[in-house]
Amino acid sequence: MSAVMGRVSAAGLCTPREDDLFELSAGDLLRPIDDDARILCAGFNFSDHAGELKRDLPSHPTLFPRFASSLAGPADAIVVPSVSTSLDWEGELAVVIGRGGRAIREDQAWKHVGGYVCFGDHSVREYQLHSTQATAGKNFDQSGAIGPWIVTSDEIPEPAALQVFTYLNRERVQHGALSKLVFGIPELIAYVSTFMALRPGDVIATGTPSGVGASRTPARWLRPGEEVIVEVPGVGRLANLVVAADGRE
Repeated sequence: MSAVMGRVSAAGLCTPREDDLFELSAGDLLRPIDDDARILCAGFNFSDHAGELKRDLPSHPTLFPRFASSLAGPADAIVVPSVSTSLDWEGELAVVIGRGGRAIREDQAWKHVGGYVCFGDHSVREYQLHSTQATAGKNFDQSGAIGPWIVTSDEIPEPAALQVFTYLNRERVQHGALSKLVFGIPELIAYVSTFMALRPGDVIATGTPSGVGASRTPARWLRPGEEVIVEVPGVGRLANLVVAADGRE
């Protein structure tokens, strides 16, 4: 695998700096969250993605949970489940909470951001559409991904200027600018903190732009042997091989 450069702090956050670099393989990196991390994802938070799936823009953040067991790390494969072939790609930026709190005001929300990470909110569409709740389609074991590291917030002075790209077998399939979010990062943090006390290490995924496989005619799903890459320039590049449930490429 290609080498990556970075500095890992005692807190497990990666802050790339030219004055203190070392080289490591993607195979040396573990998933940068704990098993008990609480992960909330914002749905239809890019207007173009809501449009391609013929959904109205939400009046409030549309949130669903992902469990840590559903997320592969940077050295892991993502798995097409045996019960469905409809695994779709969704590249995103996720925010990692560094300072906990409840009822956080939007104008104070940035103080609670610990860092940023690339996030693959890949979805088993067939199961996602079984009901009005997305949870089943979002939580197949090792169907999504996170990594390769968390970049601390001080390294990202203008988060709204970040852009998200998704590549399938080196072909760009998604591109979105964080400035186009329906609900920005402060709004998401404030909203989530109204119903739960945020803790350090909690993750909020901000949503995916248009270009998902479900919007194509015919629909296009991830296949074993392919590679899906989520890249946020300035944050990282998360590359995962796709395998079948039996481990075959």
